[in-house]
Formats: sequence, C-alpha cells, structure tokens
Amino acid sequence: QIFQPLHTLRNAEKELLPGFHQFEWQPALKNVSSSWDVGIIDGLSGWTTSVDDVPADTISRRFRYDVALVSALKDLEEDIMEGLRERELDDSICTSGFTVVVKESCDGMGDVSEKHGSGPALPEKAVRFSFTIMSISIRLDGEDDGITIFQEQKPNSELSCRPLCLMFVDESDHETLTGILGPVVAERKAMMESRLILSVGGLLRSFRFFFRGTGYDEKMVREMEGLEASGSSYICTLCDSTRAEASQNMVLHSITRSHDENLERYEIWRKNPFSESADELRDRVKGVSAKPFLETQPTLDALHCDIGNATEFYKIFQDEIGEVYQKSNPSREERRRWRSTLDKQLRKKLKLKPVMRMNGNYARRLMARESVEVVCELVPSEERREALRKLMNLYLQMKPVWRSTCPSRDCPDQLCQYSYNSQQFADLLSTTFKYRYDGKITNYLHKTLAHVPEIVERDGSIGAWASEGNESGNKLFRRFRKMNARQSKTFELEDILKH
Repeated sequence: QIFQPLHTLRNAEKELLPGFHQFEWQPALKNVSSSWDVGIIDGLSGWTTSVDDVPADTISRRFRYDVALVSALKDLEEDIMEGLRERELDDSICTSGFTVVVKESCDGMGDVSEKHGSGPALPEKAVRFSFTIMSISIRLDGEDDGITIFQEQKPNSELSCRPLCLMFVDESDHETLTGILGPVVAERKAMMESRLILSVGGLLRSFRFFFRGTGYDEKMVREMEGLEASGSSYICTLCDSTRAEASQNMVLHSITRSHDENLERYEIWRKNPFSESADELRDRVKGVSAKPFLETQPTLDALHCDIGNATEFYKIFQDEIGEVYQKSNPSREERRRWRSTLDKQLRKKLKLKPVMRMNGNYARRLMARESVEVVCELVPSEERREALRKLMNLYLQMKPVWRSTCPSRDCPDQLCQYSYNSQQFADLLSTTFKYRYDGKITNYLHKTLAHVPEIVERDGSIGAWASEGNESGNKLFRRFRKMNARQSKTFELEDILKH
C-alpha cells in the first residue's frame, strides 16, 4: 500500500487536496477567478516583489479560500448525506438552503528555525491561518428554523482544523501579515455575498457560509481589530472598560465592541472631527488607533484564559507564601525566594517542573484542589489558607462553563450559578486579596468574571470556539517541517500544507 510508484501517489493526493472538485458561485465571486482547479498558490501572488534579503516566493503558501472550503465539504459528503437520512429528509428535495458555519483561527508560532543547521540562528517565526467547519444546517421552504444535519463533535482537534495559509512572518509584523492575509479577507468577504453550487451526493446543492473568527488569542484580536496592545489601559476586547474601572467593578459589564464600531472609531481617530487633544480623542475612541483589518467575533479564547488565570493564581500563591498582605513593597530578592520555594514545593509534591512560559498543561495541573493544599502547607496563617481554598473552589466551579464544548449539556448547574460564583470570586479578590487588585486586574481575569455568561448565552459555548485545534496544528507544523519537508525553501511550506 505504501510503496507505490510516485505517479500513483500523486494522483491519490490530488483527490484529497483542494482543487480537485468542480464547483461554481452564484453570483460569481468579485475579484476572484472562476477557475476551480487551483491547488497551492503563492501567498504573495499579486504583490510585486521588493528588493529584500528573502526571495518573496518562499514567504507564504496557501489554498484559495473557496477551493479549500469545497474540499472540506466534499470530505464531509458522507456525513451530510447521513445527517439528511437521520432527520428523515428526502435528499432529492434538499438541494438549497444549506448553511455552513466556519470557525477561523490564526496564531503566530515562536521559533520554528532549524535546530541542527549550522550558521547563524535566525529568529524564524511562522503564522498559520486555518478554519474548521463547525456545523451544517438546512432550512426547508416555509420553515423558519434550520435543521442541523452536521455538527463537529471535536471542534478543538487538529483533525478538524484545516490549514488555509502558512507564512514565515512574525505575527507582530503587522504590514507583512495584513499584506498576506489581505487577499484571504477579500475572498471571505466575496463569499459572504454569494452562494456555492456544489455536487454533494450526486445532486447540485447550494450553500451559504458564515465565518466566525474566534480562534485568535488576545494579541491577534487586538492586531486584527485595530486596538492598542494588551498592556493598554483599555483592558478588554469586548467592552470599553479601562483597567481601573474593571478592578473596581469586576462583574457588571456587557459586550459593546464590534468590528463595525471599531471601523467607525478608527475613522474618528483618523479625522479627529472635534479637534480634541490626543488624550480626549483616545478616550473617545476607547483605544482604537489602527484600521481594523479582519472581522473577529467578540469572544474569549478558552485556552489562553486558562493560561492567563493560572499565571495569576501562581502569582497569588507566591504572594501568600511571602505574606505580602502585611508588607508594603517586598524587594526583588524576597520575591525570587518565594518563587523558588513555591517551585520546589510544586515539584516535590505534584511533580510539576517549573516552566519558562506558562503553557496549557501546566495551567491545567496547577488549577486543582490538590495544588492549593500543597501551597497551603507553606502559608503560615489559617485564615489565609481558607481564603485560598475558597478562591480555588470558586474558580473550579466556574471553569467548566468556559471550557466545555456544550455547557448547557455538560455542566448545567455550574452554568446557572456562574454569575453568583463570579460575584463571590470578585468579592474575595477585592477584600482579602485587595493588595493585588487595587486599581489593576489582568485582561483574562476581567473577561472570566464579567463576560462569560453573556457569550455562552449568545453562542451556546466558549470552549468549542477556542483556538485549541489550531494550536495543536502548530505542533504538527513543527514536526512536518523537521521530517517531511524538502529542505529547499521554495517547497517547504507546500509540503507542510499538503500534510
């Protein structure tokens, strides 16, 4: 099966890669060629090459968005037909009214340079943009509600997460990033105003697409939506609150920001129609100071929420070991000492090795009842130990709500109690742990306390829309790059994209 002549493998590969299946759009897509047999294209196609030390044709490779979506739908062909049969719908009548909901993710990867090559270590960074088909539903004539015929069961697996574009770019390099993703955004916009005609199960059927950009961490959202970086006093990508306001009123906020509003605010920032001073203007536009580039869905990224909050707890543990609530401002040396005490204890009792940057696995292990017990052994006062236990208990009650794929099914009780729990949690922070939250609070903690119920009510889930699938895919990217990619730059991204 494996050792077949190259041409047989090539032909097998063709059927699996985008560019094999015929389709058309009605009306035809604006500014997108109508040819359907398009495979891997240069991510910079259409851009003139600049005189630079990197040949431009090695920077980025991608599929055309519509072609990739068609390939994904054809992969799901059997699931679609099965879904129609299960709902007892006659597939010969169901030819139009299909709606496909797509989750988009995009994430920068740090150092992906070759570890074994000789020569200078160049900081090589990459960015991956991918999509997941979350659900397909159909609306029959005369019916108001759609009937779901396909729902992705593992929306956070790298298996359902399809790479669309790979680029060797630093995610902070806004110009290059937007230059490469520009055409992707244009294609996505064109597809939203048109319908795809594609043969599924032997009949031509028409599909509409809805795109939801939820698989972005906060840094990427801020970049795409034109907001100031995450250290800004405008703490939130969902509401207009400042850091000081968010630490005073921890729970009562509602989602106000949207892509369209960000665009309007950018125009105000650009034109300054009321001739205000820089500070007044910034306050008027609430920290929108660049042109929003790609529409993201105002949500909370569950994975980074986990990591952000675990980092915060880790710092609280450190402060409690050093009894900071009694001291005014401890020296750097003292803090370092508490930190190594904490690390030693976690390593000895929980076998948790200290990490440079908090990662998902460490966060999950740290946020557990047993780690609080282990930390409490180092906390002198019984009263503070109780407070820590209570804090962790509340957190563990809240966490499943934004982690699970379907909270109303998986943890209905915690969902009902969320607002109450978050209020309790906030009260605890603003009294017992006031030394940390006086006038400041971290971005993800604010979102965890203030925005979770509203997002769950709107989308039905936070966990399902997280960026995890794309993050797992990053791991594969590294792997394929080491093992299965031809080392010449021109082919490398193509090989990885094929995998």
